[in-house]
Amino acid sequence: MARYHILPERSRLAAEARSSLHPIRIETTGLEGWFEAELVGNRFDPGVSPKGCVEIPAARLKTGNPLYDRELERRLEVRRYPDVRGEVREVRELDPSGRYLVRGELSFHGATCTVDGEVRLRVVDARHVEVDGEQVIDMRRFGLDPPRILMLKVYPEVRVRGWVVAEREV
Repeated sequence: MARYHILPERSRLAAEARSSLHPIRIETTGLEGWFEAELVGNRFDPGVSPKGCVEIPAARLKTGNPLYDRELERRLEVRRYPDVRGEVREVRELDPSGRYLVRGELSFHGATCTVDGEVRLRVVDARHVEVDGEQVIDMRRFGLDPPRILMLKVYPEVRVRGWVVAEREV
């Protein structure tokens, strides 16, 4: 099975929470990790189940607003829970265009929950692939109550999107 390492400088994570006033957005690079898979053309080999892991330091999750960032750091308890980690457990092809259903474990803020999401695979060249996907996550599943910041109420559902660029190890 081929092993790919995620290129942190080219991979991104974005999250958007809705609030009573306006959306709160986070976007950062720095995703790290790896996955193992066999490719047949532009698709995962259906006979070999991909496995992998992606991680990002919780301290990288910033909005750019100092007030929001202090509250986010406090609520996420980044010193106690320094990393957000996802592990791929199962991949199932949805259609031949490169869409897959991924099931895995997401560890965040001291809790680990099973999550499902749809991703799209794109083979860039002989050594590089891109995987991107989106999922709505309810922060209460991870023991986080939605914050209130002054008069701002934040809703518990957060839309998370990831773009991973990975390079095949030689």
